[in-house]
Amino acid sequence: MKKKSLILIIFIISIILIKYIQIKVLASSEIQINIDGKTIDSSVSPFIENGRTMVPIRVISEELGAEVIWNEKDRTVEIIKGDTAILLRINSRLVELRDKERRFILSDVSPKIVSDRTYVPLRLVSSGLGVVVNWDEKNRTVYINSREKAEIEPFYDIKITSLSNGQTITGKTELQVSLGSEIENAKEIKYLLLDPSNAKGFIIGRGNDITKKYIWLPSLNDNGEKVIVAAVYNENGNFIAGDSVYVNVNIKPEVRLIGPDNYIVTGTASLSADLNFEAYYVKYSMINLDNNKTTLTTEMDPYGTYNWSPMWEDNGNYLLKVIAYDYNGQAFESESVSVKVEVPKKLSLTGVKEGMTIDKPVTLSTSRNFQVSETEYVIIDANTGEEKVLAKMGYGSYKWFPIPEDTGVKKLFVRVKDTRLNTIESEKITVYVDGTPKLILNGIGPNQVVTNDVNLGVISNVNITDVKYIFTNVETGITRILNSGDGTAVFSPTPGDNGIWKITATAKYGDKTLESEEIQFKIYLGKLYSSMPIIEKDKFMGLASDLAKASWEKTGMSAALQTAQAILETGWGQSVPVDKYSGKLSYNLFGIKGKGTAGSVISNTWEEYNGNRYRIDAEFRAYNSVEESWNDHKNLLLTSSRYEPFRDVMFNGNFGAWALKRCGYATDSQYAIKLIDIMRRYNLYELDKLGI
Repeated sequence: MKKKSLILIIFIISIILIKYIQIKVLASSEIQINIDGKTIDSSVSPFIENGRTMVPIRVISEELGAEVIWNEKDRTVEIIKGDTAILLRINSRLVELRDKERRFILSDVSPKIVSDRTYVPLRLVSSGLGVVVNWDEKNRTVYINSREKAEIEPFYDIKITSLSNGQTITGKTELQVSLGSEIENAKEIKYLLLDPSNAKGFIIGRGNDITKKYIWLPSLNDNGEKVIVAAVYNENGNFIAGDSVYVNVNIKPEVRLIGPDNYIVTGTASLSADLNFEAYYVKYSMINLDNNKTTLTTEMDPYGTYNWSPMWEDNGNYLLKVIAYDYNGQAFESESVSVKVEVPKKLSLTGVKEGMTIDKPVTLSTSRNFQVSETEYVIIDANTGEEKVLAKMGYGSYKWFPIPEDTGVKKLFVRVKDTRLNTIESEKITVYVDGTPKLILNGIGPNQVVTNDVNLGVISNVNITDVKYIFTNVETGITRILNSGDGTAVFSPTPGDNGIWKITATAKYGDKTLESEEIQFKIYLGKLYSSMPIIEKDKFMGLASDLAKASWEKTGMSAALQTAQAILETGWGQSVPVDKYSGKLSYNLFGIKGKGTAGSVISNTWEEYNGNRYRIDAEFRAYNSVEESWNDHKNLLLTSSRYEPFRDVMFNGNFGAWALKRCGYATDSQYAIKLIDIMRRYNLYELDKLGI
């Protein structure tokens, strides 16, 4: 028993000694603060995080005789000592300094709150309060000497060289940095325009070339005191270096028309706007000084070109100008440019080409730049020189189906009379005409899906009788014949006819039988499903904006623009393609054709055959979720060479909208205007706000 008791006593003493040693080691590892020879209470000891010594700014400031003001609403700490002030914002690297001038610097670590105290990196104490700070590694002590004055030193070896502190920005501005030394792992630079009142703002330039010169086109909505930050990131999107400069934005709008060379217009003139600010859209004004007539275009791309093609009757002296509109509806006009329009009369035949063989109906049209009172489409026999007028009218096109007598080498042209009854002829086009008797079927096109009654008809280049429509079921071989006296007929399918069919028309031409082309089509009289909602309309904004925000953080593509596109493409999530036969939901928010992660769904698209538009089945991508659809659409915009110009400006929703239009994303001439209107109406720009 005595032996056991002795062992127990030794064990307890050992534990006590270990704890004592641990406490001594911990105490010796604590970082001490010494201000002007005075050691500060260890209850507010600094600590090291990610290689940075973090110190309690309030304790140090008050020991140095500075006033410390905490703003709970804005989560800021303001330190005031004499004529010097420093403003820190929790979780923001942007630090404001005020003494003789207002300046901003970027801290390498954001201020943070630990146990209700605000801690900042040690170097910030020196830069912000202008005191000398030294670190004693051996004794793990921070020595602060307020008797010596320390100069403010930047945290990073990078400097914005294109701007100076306090500069006034009046328009288009260059953004560029220089590097004192190479920044390791630098992948991308972003230029941010931040509001100093909350350290939030927007990207105004970005790219992978760190020292390249970038151009910022400010908006009038940017007016006011701002901070421009150049921030460098690594391949993981982590901030690694930066610089900042305080500026005052006060835009003085300037608009200049870029127009025709030599100020003489002899054909189509390319017009564009040179702007020093971000415009919503532009309009072009053409004033004819000879008749005082003004022509004003609709809303046009402020960063694209407008092709003006005046008519011959428009010849004369003009004043041209471009009018730029900001997002508040204010109009800013360029100076007028004087030009003289001297357009010669131009006339040509369209619808056929030199050397073409014509063996089916063609539509002859006239391209002209002057008004006419009479139009004739004319054919000349190349061998005999005999001329024949195919059609005569005031103006318009003519559908010509050559008859057997037209066979041979011919010359086609158009002859017109202008409003003064002067006769003008186009250049002649040589073609070979094959007038072999033919029968053309109308009413059903290749791969058409027939879901109800169809009006059938035929056209021929000869007189025909006894027209028949022959239907053959591809799967069963069953044949049906629909007779027609005058060539017209109504085909009325029944539910039992569902399946793939072929149709051919036949007709009598004297003692011969003419047969049309065989056309395969589909009959379906079952239930058809139409597009459907994926979520309640009032919840779609939340769904789309969350997806857009996540994509924006990953790709840099404006979340405002992504959200606006989804709203426009789906009608607030209420019109998403489904398989028309099965009702399978595609989750396809952007109407992309092909196969997706969940295969495809069958929906409608439009085709044209013999001048008639009709619907056929088409495959649209299907996904397992809206997230997959969203990511696939962004991948298309990020990888297709077609959208390379878009990628240069995709960080800005407004620039991106116009770039998508220029890249041919949509045929709607108002597509960009509609997107910007949605972004403005619902203030989607807030989704693109960020800090540093």
